[in-house]
Amino acid sequence: MPVPVELGKHKRSLLRENAYVSIRDAIVDGTLAPGERLRDSELEQWLGVSRTPIRDAIARLEQAGLVHTQPGRSTIVSTIERKTVLDAQAVASSMHALAVRTAVPLMRTHDITRMQQANKEFASAFGRGDVDVAMASDDAFHNVAVEVSQNHVVVSVLDQVTPSLRRLERLRFASLVGRDSIAQHERIIELCSDGDVDGAAMAVQQNWESLSLLVDHEDFAVGDKPGT
Repeated sequence: MPVPVELGKHKRSLLRENAYVSIRDAIVDGTLAPGERLRDSELEQWLGVSRTPIRDAIARLEQAGLVHTQPGRSTIVSTIERKTVLDAQAVASSMHALAVRTAVPLMRTHDITRMQQANKEFASAFGRGDVDVAMASDDAFHNVAVEVSQNHVVVSVLDQVTPSLRRLERLRFASLVGRDSIAQHERIIELCSDGDVDGAAMAVQQNWESLSLLVDHEDFAVGDKPGT
């Protein structure tokens, strides 16, 4: 089989991924606020890349529910939309439960230790109000089971639905509501360590489902329609 003639494939893929991550993170942390118009020329200048990786990133962000594009007109940062969040949360909770159900029989001592360390870092970050580290530690905690499960379909689905939950996660970890996750994580670790497949899967699903409680909380602004 001859080598494909396409040149620079990995470099271009990296540019697309970097553009996506940069814009996604700016939306999640509020740098790009709901309702803000995204202009290709400004994004090109900011990121130092061409329009192609930016348009690819915008397409992924729209699929994730973080932006709303009107063909031929404009791209707007979406609000935290109620239905989008609830749909994504339902899928994410099921996928994480599936990962745990698969992973628990395969877990070794070092996997439990990784979960314990991640939750320790999460608790510390939450205590000092470091939302970025809290989110990264929460990711590290849940990613242990996802990695051990070795289910690439779960990974793919989570990559698609998780971005639309990020802003709500950030709000949770910036408030006292997020404190509950520490104890929930400890319970998950205990069940995984005991080899309780059903209990661990249920605990993980409940942990993710608790995110939906913020949707109707009076302290958090959640819209009902795209772009509202």
